[in-house]
Amino acid sequence: MPAGNKKKEKESENSIKGLEDYSPEMQKKILREMRKRERNRKFLLGLLATAAVVCLGCFVFYYINAGKGAGRNGELSGLIGSEALSNPEGGTASYLANLSKDEKDKATPDILDKYKTLHNSNKDMIGWIKIDGTVIDYPVMQASDNEYYLNHDFDRKEKKSGALFLDCRCDAVYGNNNFIIYGHHLTSGSMFSCLSDYQSKSFYEKHPYITFDTVYATGTYQVMYAFRSRVYEETDVNFKYYDFIDADSEEEFNSYMNEMKAASFIDTGITAVYGDQLLTLSTCDYAEENGRFVVVAKKIS
Repeated sequence: MPAGNKKKEKESENSIKGLEDYSPEMQKKILREMRKRERNRKFLLGLLATAAVVCLGCFVFYYINAGKGAGRNGELSGLIGSEALSNPEGGTASYLANLSKDEKDKATPDILDKYKTLHNSNKDMIGWIKIDGTVIDYPVMQASDNEYYLNHDFDRKEKKSGALFLDCRCDAVYGNNNFIIYGHHLTSGSMFSCLSDYQSKSFYEKHPYITFDTVYATGTYQVMYAFRSRVYEETDVNFKYYDFIDADSEEEFNSYMNEMKAASFIDTGITAVYGDQLLTLSTCDYAEENGRFVVVAKKIS
């Protein structure tokens, strides 16, 4: 090593001072600063540990409840066709709340035998939806608004996962051009989380059919379109799929079809004509603010 480098190394070693090399007053200041930093370090570690415990607790709570929800849904599925909760008195479901007196006076169809038990357990139960090969196998509810079942389950208990529900403007008794069913997109994979998989043609080919029975009639639907949309401001001039309940004319119906076909990720080759019964499934999509993922099918039997 060159002599110049040895000299610099020696000077560097001599420049390093211990605590005893400082004046008593400076030593006190250094010790205060060291204790302060140590307190801050311990506080930060404690804060991080607390946050980790809270996050873990939330995670465990979420999945425990998701598991309970799946278990309860299995119980409900097992009640299809059962007479365990039969109630001969019946009752008027809340989804009739928005009907006019003349409509209410019309003869209401009989409830299918296989759904009487479930319907008598909760009169808001308007049907059942199932997509073979997926987790979607749930009761469908309907209230007098589109808020209640966002955070209430079949048993009317508050629950973040809510329930699948038919738009309150839809009329399961007398029918519409389009039934719209809403459900949450959950990280647990339950409810309507798998709908976004329909952007893949291969997923569609494996799951082309949706069974949606109202409590009055059975129904099989074939998927036509799958697309992303969003909730717009009322003043925005955009196609708002969630406002398509009934078309006033064939021209308006065809316009709706063209909008959805143009936005669809998949080309199924399936089309609908004015008079066909449609089914729209809607869930949150996180690709953009207020995003939605939408699957549209038409009734084939």
